[in-house]
Amino acid sequence: MPSVRPRFILASASPQRKSLLEGLGMAFEVVPPGCLESDSAETDPAKRCSALAKMKAEDVSAKHLDAAVLGCDTLVAAADGTLLEKPVDARNARRMLRFLGGQEATVHSALHLIVPGRGGGAYFGRNASGVRFRALTDADVEWWISTGLWRDRSGAFQIDGPGQLLIERLEGDWTGVVGLPVFLLGRLLKEAGTPFGMKLAS
Repeated sequence: MPSVRPRFILASASPQRKSLLEGLGMAFEVVPPGCLESDSAETDPAKRCSALAKMKAEDVSAKHLDAAVLGCDTLVAAADGTLLEKPVDARNARRMLRFLGGQEATVHSALHLIVPGRGGGAYFGRNASGVRFRALTDADVEWWISTGLWRDRSGAFQIDGPGQLLIERLEGDWTGVVGLPVFLLGRLLKEAGTPFGMKLAS
C-alpha cells in the first residue's frame, strides 16, 4: 500500500524558496501569509528573523490545521549591526548598496515548522552567514538597480543569479542566504520524526 503524504505548506511567496524545495523533491503547496512584517516590534536582527518566521507559520497554520506549515524569514544586518530590511524604492535600495559595498554583512535566516496532530508541535532554528561585498562603484549600483532584482529583498540584494556578481566572498550556508537554509530544514524534519512532503522512492 502506498504511503500517504501529509500536506506540506510553504508559507512564503518567494520563488527562490519554492525553487529550493522543488530541488529537494518536496511535494508542497504555496500559501503566502496574510500577516505584515510590520506587525512585529522586535528590532534585533537575529531575534526579529525568528519572530517573523514564527509569525508567518502561525498565520498560515491557523487556516490550514491539517497541514505541516513552514514559515521562513531572512534578514540582513550590516557590519555595524544596522538592520537592512526590504527597500521601499530604488532610492532606498541605492542607499543600502552603497552602505554594503566593500563591507561584510550578516545574513540571518530562520525557519519555523509547525506539525499538526498528536505528536506534532513546533520546530525552529536559525543560522547566520557572512557575505562580503565587492567595493561597488556607482556603475555597479546602477546596473543592479536596473535589473529590478533588488525589489522585495532584504538588504536590496540576492545571492542567486546575477546577484552573485556583487559578492566577493561567502562564509556559511548559501541556501540560507538565498532564503531557506536546507541543512537546517533537514534537521527540523528529522526532529519532527517525519519526511513531510518528501517524494519517497517506490
